[in-house]
Amino acid sequence: MTKKEAKPASAIVKELVLRDRDGLREVVRTVLQEVLEAEMSEALGAAKGERTPERLGYRAGYYPRTLITRVGKLELRVPQDRAGRFSTELFERYQRSERALVATLAEMYVQGVSTRKVKAITEELCGHAFSASAISAINKRLDASLRAFAERPLAEPFAYLILDARYEKVREAGVVMSQAVLIAIGIDWDGRRQVLAVAMANRESRSAWKDFLLALKARGLDGVEFVVADDHAGLRAAIREVLPEAAAQRCYVHFLRNARDHLPRKADDDCLQELRWLYDRRDLAEARADLAQWLAKWADRYPKLTLWVEETIEETLTFYRLPRRHHKHMKSTNMLERFNEEIRRRTYVVRIFPNAESWLRLIRALAVETHENWLEANRYLNMDDLKEHKKLMLKAAA
Repeated sequence: MTKKEAKPASAIVKELVLRDRDGLREVVRTVLQEVLEAEMSEALGAAKGERTPERLGYRAGYYPRTLITRVGKLELRVPQDRAGRFSTELFERYQRSERALVATLAEMYVQGVSTRKVKAITEELCGHAFSASAISAINKRLDASLRAFAERPLAEPFAYLILDARYEKVREAGVVMSQAVLIAIGIDWDGRRQVLAVAMANRESRSAWKDFLLALKARGLDGVEFVVADDHAGLRAAIREVLPEAAAQRCYVHFLRNARDHLPRKADDDCLQELRWLYDRRDLAEARADLAQWLAKWADRYPKLTLWVEETIEETLTFYRLPRRHHKHMKSTNMLERFNEEIRRRTYVVRIFPNAESWLRLIRALAVETHENWLEANRYLNMDDLKEHKKLMLKAAA
């Protein structure tokens, strides 16, 4: 008789969800309950029933707490300690973006711009019927904390700045239009990423980006030495005007995408792949040597592309002036991708926002969660590398 193989966790979860329509809700509830128990054990310095001299207190039962989520109402039991000192950040951290999303969906329904599908999401999946007054109360609590985050002073210098924009569909005065959200990520001298700003603009114009950067400086943004962004003319002009002391890096990923516009439809894939390899070289001298070979190889076959690359590629090679261990992180805006993926995952549910305020509320709520997670994580970059690199550069210049 052969030993039965154990099912992977993903298969067990999938089986549970398919077998029971409430299966996903139970999975989420169980996970959150375990988080609460672990938080209490950490606060007391001992697990439930554990005898240890390091124990800092004793449990004193539970109190019920309901959490409204997209998978339904979750009935949780929050542990208490005898001294009444234990508190959990779980609800605030979990519910911030969930409240923003649920409120947005509900607002769509209450305003009469939604579909029956939205009603099903807000009432069946969330297990809760929303009134206009309930939505207003949720939004009022959210907006106060999100505004405080968006307007907080920036008391420390940021060596690196990453700028990007994305668009969402928003309904204004009965008309659906694309609205831009401008995002700024900074890396401080401790090597940690921080979400510095998320703001909306009608479009990515020079004036919009200039106002965005000036607002950052008014809040205390200082010490920026290196900026990564895509090749938007208005953005480039704003960076030169507001941050003239910073070196600018054009995102090489966007550059390679733009390169396709200068190629015929049926082009040799090796051409762009070899161009991509330039960005993995150890230093600028190696990259330029390979570039010369690449231009010589492909000039006759793709003259339009090679001429464009020769004229524009230098602005994508600025990252070579940084420490080598920073190259892969600072040659593109890819560090924003995980944040953007989370935004896409949430906004996909909404599709069209009922107004600009609900759209900004949801994205800022996600920004706060991302910001807090980044601060709690390990350092993104070792900034001692940059300090040592600057010393060597100054010594070489002398």
